[in-house]
Amino acid sequence: MKKHTRIGMLTPSSNTALEPVTQAMLAQLPNVTAHFARFKVTEIALSEAALNQFEDKEILVAAELLAHAKVDVIAWNGTSAAWRGFPSDEQLVRRIEETTGITGCTSVLAFREAFQRTGARRIGLVTPYREDVQKKIMANWAAAGFPCTAERHIGLQDNYSFAEVTEETIAEKVREVVAEGCDAVAIVCTNMHGARVAAALEAELNVPIYDSIALTLWKTLIAAKVPPQGVTGWGSLFSDPRLALQ
Repeated sequence: MKKHTRIGMLTPSSNTALEPVTQAMLAQLPNVTAHFARFKVTEIALSEAALNQFEDKEILVAAELLAHAKVDVIAWNGTSAAWRGFPSDEQLVRRIEETTGITGCTSVLAFREAFQRTGARRIGLVTPYREDVQKKIMANWAAAGFPCTAERHIGLQDNYSFAEVTEETIAEKVREVVAEGCDAVAIVCTNMHGARVAAALEAELNVPIYDSIALTLWKTLIAAKVPPQGVTGWGSLFSDPRLALQ
């Protein structure tokens, strides 16, 4: 009998996209299940109140609850470190592992790993966020060696509203950044429906499309020692040999 793998995911409270999309991707892996814990996140902005939503204390409480389910890995399935900086997620992973004894990972650190593994250096950035948040992401990623050579943002702040952005709008933004030139497209937000359009856009545009929800699942599979190529039809993220289990 194959080992049953349990993936734990920390989820923003107002997110409605990542759970059903993750479950749809996992339908092909009957021995892998995802389990979710929420903490309060209702807006994405640079105000003190908005930034304080991502303080480690509440996240760690949710992580401890996931540990009760004896999950094999715990992922922060959110993109706050994109504007707060990579070190915030590096610290969070350390604290998750110290608190629970379970391997931790995050969406934003997974972006960095995917870029490093594939050699992507010019990033096309697509988000639902406001301009000031977008600029912070671009500055952080440029400092890390991943300049965003093209970007599109929608200007939203309410986290719940991100899931209402249509797949057609996301596809349009992706086409626009690819037209301006990039090595890969990053759809940064775990409450936006980019995962379902990634494979078709890759075939159309011949550029890798990395959606945050798909990327987080990819990283949790890698961390749990589950070959990601078992997930098919969701883009090159799961089939690229450079991104395979090592």
